[in-house]
Amino acid sequence: MAFKEISAGGVVYRKDGGRMQIQLITDRYGKISFAKGKREPGETVEQTALREILEETGIVGRIIKLIDIIAYTYMHPKYGNVDKEVHYYLVECEGGKLRPQLEEIRSVAWHDPHEAWKLQQKSGYDNNDFILEKALRMLGLRP
Repeated sequence: MAFKEISAGGVVYRKDGGRMQIQLITDRYGKISFAKGKREPGETVEQTALREILEETGIVGRIIKLIDIIAYTYMHPKYGNVDKEVHYYLVECEGGKLRPQLEEIRSVAWHDPHEAWKLQQKSGYDNNDFILEKALRMLGLRP
């Protein structure tokens, strides 16, 4: 029986002076990604997503809707095969101050949607391409 791990996070956006912006983090490996992390006991998946976004980026968000769930298996040194699910939500920025959690990530910044897409293509994880693409489409934008 495989060990199961659930993580959650989101594609955070805001309107700044009428212009849409997308939040991207640079993770500890130097890759472009979205804030996310493991579910803690007693949390809903939605609570996990919002807590991780707040912890990693300093931003208070509100979930708009589920973008998708990425599922994959990886080999853990102690537990063997782990079935991992990452739930990604479209999250609207409601406040807070942009501040990277340097123990977890290298940096966090707001980007114009086209710039965000270019960065994802160049330096992101392949399985996040369709997450960002779906998020942009949900916001009425074209990647």
